[in-house]
Amino acid sequence: MNEFRESLLVLISVPIYALVIGFEFFYSYFKNKGLYTTKGLLSNIYLTSLNMGLDILIRGLCLLILDYFFQFRFYSWNSNVVLYWAVLVVAEDFMYYWLHRVDHYCRFFWAVHVTHHSSEEFNFTVGFRSSVFQPLYRFIYFIPLALFGFRAIDIMFIYSATQIFGILAHTQTINKLGFLEYIIITPSHHRVHHGSNVKYLDKNMGMLLVFWDKLFGTFQAEDENEPVKYGLTENINTYHPIKMVFHEWRNIFTDLKKGSSFKDKLFYIFGPPGWSHDGSKKTSRQLRSELKNKTNS
Repeated sequence: MNEFRESLLVLISVPIYALVIGFEFFYSYFKNKGLYTTKGLLSNIYLTSLNMGLDILIRGLCLLILDYFFQFRFYSWNSNVVLYWAVLVVAEDFMYYWLHRVDHYCRFFWAVHVTHHSSEEFNFTVGFRSSVFQPLYRFIYFIPLALFGFRAIDIMFIYSATQIFGILAHTQTINKLGFLEYIIITPSHHRVHHGSNVKYLDKNMGMLLVFWDKLFGTFQAEDENEPVKYGLTENINTYHPIKMVFHEWRNIFTDLKKGSSFKDKLFYIFGPPGWSHDGSKKTSRQLRSELKNKTNS
């Protein structure tokens, strides 16, 4: 049954991916939109290959760890199948929100996640531009789900299913979607997430539902008066296979030499991206505060 579900996901998702990527590619080509470049496409394929390879290698271990915690579950769902799956979808999305938020607000994890944001393009294939080493720790966020009575194989299945939805949010070809903008993470919301504009930094962390961002103060609607500028606040300007994966780690080691105290060094590793002991760099919150002050002055 579990193998059937996984196979079904593949059978459904692969044709969808092929269709939407093909449509977007030819739309971009014939309309001269410039949504794709050869180097950008190849880098996305390269990064997702690394991620998938690592994911496959440690998937069994992650399932074993989640199964171990499942033994200590404090709730059993009995026979209410519909409620079980409905709550699992919402709960998994909630835990993913916090995984994603920590990836943005803790530099140690940002060094992993930054590969997904370093593309200055934004198309469906950027959805596959994965955080290479995230599989090494992602399962930790799902341990509470196992303790709440959800089976490991079901948790991973729902994560894979919502990933399909998340990948399809990476496009510039779909405009705002009316009332759905108030319910789910739409392409418009996710365009904001990939923006390097100060207004858009570290916003819209959800995968499926938009409620978490609105509840915890990380929501930002796409502003038609401020087009999204994709990429990083300081772009890496390289497609080098090693530098794409490890450039932020190199930056961390460089910054560690600057800090004069142990506290400084801790903040350079685990503080928010952009933190500096001397104010030479700014975090997203500091940049927004400066922008707000300029606007109000």
